[in-house]
Amino acid sequence: MNIELKQQTAWKKWFGFALFISLITYAAFAVSSKASKEVARDSLTFQTVEQGPLDVYANAYGELYSAKERLLTAPAMGKVSEILIRPGTKITPETVILLLSNPKLVQEVNQAKGLLAQQQAQREAFKYEQQNLRLNYQGRIADIEAEIEKAQLELSVNENLMDLGVASKIELQRAKLSVKQQNKRLEFEKEKYQQFIEMQSYQLTQRDITITQQKSQVTLLEQQLDDMQVKAGINGSLQSLDVELGQSVQLGESLARVGSNDELIARLRLPQQQADQIDIGALVSINTQKGLITARISRIESIVSQGSVLAEAVITSELTSNSRPSLSISAQIFVRHDPKATYIKQVPGLRPRSKQSLFVKNNEDSLLQKDVVFGELSEEKLMINSGLSAGDEIISSDTRQYEKFDQLSISH
Repeated sequence: MNIELKQQTAWKKWFGFALFISLITYAAFAVSSKASKEVARDSLTFQTVEQGPLDVYANAYGELYSAKERLLTAPAMGKVSEILIRPGTKITPETVILLLSNPKLVQEVNQAKGLLAQQQAQREAFKYEQQNLRLNYQGRIADIEAEIEKAQLELSVNENLMDLGVASKIELQRAKLSVKQQNKRLEFEKEKYQQFIEMQSYQLTQRDITITQQKSQVTLLEQQLDDMQVKAGINGSLQSLDVELGQSVQLGESLARVGSNDELIARLRLPQQQADQIDIGALVSINTQKGLITARISRIESIVSQGSVLAEAVITSELTSNSRPSLSISAQIFVRHDPKATYIKQVPGLRPRSKQSLFVKNNEDSLLQKDVVFGELSEEKLMINSGLSAGDEIISSDTRQYEKFDQLSISH
């Protein structure tokens, strides 16, 4: 029994040792096959990392909008009786877009005109009536002045007679008193006449104010009636029409929107991560598919929506032939100038602002896989933040099939 147990134990040891050696050999083969792979040079495309000055631009998309827009609203309550043009039509300030009807407004205009004519007639009648009253006052003043002359004549006669000793002293005193009384009457009548003139002036002014107010009312109503022919007011095009034929509208209700065609601005959606780096006044190059337009950033909003920030740019060059409101555009916005940028030419598969593994040339016969951090993409040049240096050569062709290898051997 004891001899058989020893023989069985030795056999197991030899079997275990052989199995261990097999596993080690297989593992070494697997590691070796993962670490390196031979690739033909003709199947690879190389690109050299460069360094130099580079203007960094942010890519953006957006639309052209009218710099001048006007909302047309109902000048009074009415009904849409006629629509003359539709959205997209070019317009001038005098272009009539639609007609509104309101019989009650027409009646109000006629009533206001009638009341104005009545007030003007009453003012003229009042003016002639006051002229007659002024003549009456002037007549009384003339009578008093005549009485004064008569009294002065009697006084002069009595004074002469008194000198001759013919007239009595009492007659002389009576003549003096009469002259004095008539002078006071004249003074009093002239004061009354002056007050009457002032009062008459105020009454005329009051009537003039009433007439002026009525004229303003007539002008307002006439303007409302004229505005029932809804006009564009600016050069451009009709952008939207908010009413239908036969629809009733209230005062101030929106009817249509018009905008300029020749004066446009660009509204752009900036990438959120680059919006803070863009300055007001930054240069913008806009592509309209039929040419380039230059502009400058005039406003940047602070609200982030779906990963982008809205900005406006004022166009500073001539428009292209296809420029119009709502035209979709692409743009490049200047961010900064980097005097020593490290970059490579953009190729399919390389993504801005990402970390990727690339095969970098180690020597003439081998490639090593490295982690590379990319920055912004500007003018088809992809900036490198880390992982590569100027002069390094990378494989720019598709190497996804070799991702499991740490290095590649180049065969000739």
